[in-house]
Amino acid sequence: MTVIRFGSRSGTGRGIGSGWSFRYRPRSLAAGAATALTALVVSVLSLGSGDYPLSPAQVLSALAGSGTPAEDFVVDQLRLPRVVTALVVGAALALAGALFQSLVRNPLGSPDILGFTQGADTGALLVVVAGGSTLALAEGAVAGGVLTGAAVCALAWRGGLHSGRLVLVGIGAAAMLTGVNGYLLTRASQMDAARAVLWLTGSLDGSGWGDALPLLIALVVLVPAVLGGCSRPLHLLELGDDTATALGVRVGPLRLALLAAAVLLASLAAAAAGPVSFVALTAPQLARRMTRALGPNLAVSMATGAALLVTADFAAQHALPGRQLPVGVVTGLLGGGYLAWLLATETRAGRI
Repeated sequence: MTVIRFGSRSGTGRGIGSGWSFRYRPRSLAAGAATALTALVVSVLSLGSGDYPLSPAQVLSALAGSGTPAEDFVVDQLRLPRVVTALVVGAALALAGALFQSLVRNPLGSPDILGFTQGADTGALLVVVAGGSTLALAEGAVAGGVLTGAAVCALAWRGGLHSGRLVLVGIGAAAMLTGVNGYLLTRASQMDAARAVLWLTGSLDGSGWGDALPLLIALVVLVPAVLGGCSRPLHLLELGDDTATALGVRVGPLRLALLAAAVLLASLAAAAAGPVSFVALTAPQLARRMTRALGPNLAVSMATGAALLVTADFAAQHALPGRQLPVGVVTGLLGGGYLAWLLATETRAGRI
């Protein structure tokens, strides 16, 4: 770990008593920079690919506002909203997954497994059965995810939110809601059921600025609060509730606040792109293995999640000639294999 100190007057690294300091791990900084660069490169390639191909130089010119009218229209109006949605959804899911895994101290903790994604599915399917619009479907997904999060927390509350109870209640809620969602699909018309199945798979087709904007606002508000005010207490919380309490952390309010933030991010991500699977589970674990650092690795997890989803979407558009796959198919295939490997690794290590 490297410590850099800046004097408040000269800025030369002297005057430690009157200056300020921050710490960083070179490996974590390198991992975050590498994943962010990967996300940027794949984003440029995605913006340039399609029926109207553009070179990276043309894409960058269009983004800078110096391209031709045709290039500006294709990049800014047709392709950029989808790429931005992929980036913010990936970052939000990864941050939510990192928070869940840190709070429950379990590498399998994610909104996919703890029932919150299934709750968002239920809210969306209720709207589909009622014949609601696409906007109402997104609102239903947010409401379903938030209400499920509140119900799981309420059922798991016994003088506080213990991580073990939270996991058990979440898994039970996921199983119940999966059955409810299957029943709701049978009640929808054939056309509505087809639309619901596409949404449930997770797709970025037709993404617009309206899909990315609410999630982007949530990230702008929540990320500074989580990274700035809760990062150190979250590290202490991973040592156990008793140890964190002894070190001055208010465990109950902290866990409740971070769970609320994670549920909101997961619900808004589902509203923007459907319940894209396994990104919330995989990205934090990949970030931890790249940094080899303890703790939630929130910033690196977000960069990893953004890179994962924009890369998966690029692959989904070009894997089959003449046919686009929903991005959830690609993340499901990759994430399912990773989950099997993770389960085998954790079992051999005796952690599950």
